[in-house]
Amino acid sequence: MKEKMLQHLNNLFSKVFLIIFIIGNSNLAHSEERNTEFLKNNWSFDGVFGTFDRASLQRGYQVYQEVCAGCHSVQHLSYRNLSEKGGPEFLPEEAKAIAAQFEVIDGPNEDGEMFTRPGRLSDKFVMPFPNVKAAAAANGGAYPPDMSVLAKARKGGADYIYSLLMGYEEAPAGYELDDGVYYNKYMPGNKIKMAEPISDGIVEYSDGTETTKAQISRDVTTFLVWAGDPHLEARHKMGFKVFFYLIILLTLVYFSKQKVWSRFGSKREEEEEAFDKAEKAVTKYEGEDPKTFK
Repeated sequence: MKEKMLQHLNNLFSKVFLIIFIIGNSNLAHSEERNTEFLKNNWSFDGVFGTFDRASLQRGYQVYQEVCAGCHSVQHLSYRNLSEKGGPEFLPEEAKAIAAQFEVIDGPNEDGEMFTRPGRLSDKFVMPFPNVKAAAAANGGAYPPDMSVLAKARKGGADYIYSLLMGYEEAPAGYELDDGVYYNKYMPGNKIKMAEPISDGIVEYSDGTETTKAQISRDVTTFLVWAGDPHLEARHKMGFKVFFYLIILLTLVYFSKQKVWSRFGSKREEEEEAFDKAEKAVTKYEGEDPKTFK
């Protein structure tokens, strides 16, 4: 009976170690596949005190609208966000004009029918396709992901998006690609169904900024990071205030602790002095040296 139990435990531990080994190897392969170093940028929104570059955000919205919006949605953004603090900060009139460019399905009306109307600030960004299947059908079976939280959903965030836009290259010799598939060294597996969307001069900036591929990619990346976290600047400001108040609070607590515990310290010193005096008196009475008294 005892031998059977030991054999059963042996088999159980063997299976557990085998499972752990398989999981560990799969995780290692997964991490190696994504071990590509992304292109680094000094983003203005990085760090505790990071803020968005307003001009870059406005240019990034233009790139999104002219290049990306035909396939990709940002369904969590409303047109009013374009004029709010911490974002592109278009003037309210400009944001209204932007919203009015789009047709929004509304209703039903008094006759029970749906109708279209110009967009309002309260409307969500109009989606390019009515549903996922229609989007996939229009893009060769590949569904263009929503960009609302793309910067948060992908490892590397802003660096990943920027690198992906800059990472289109000719496939290495002997590397086979199916029709409609492109080589991108920053895409997991190096294969992507989206054709290269950004190139020099693909948009024209009204502020005179040079429209290089790198600049356009940087601007649209900034916009997509903001789209994923429209309240980033407000959070940074709140975090700084909390940190400042915590320093003041810790300082007050420290000095309060010093004052309270100093009373106990003085009492202990008085007790030790009294004990020393009593000890000296006893040793003197017994005629012994205080240093040798035990």
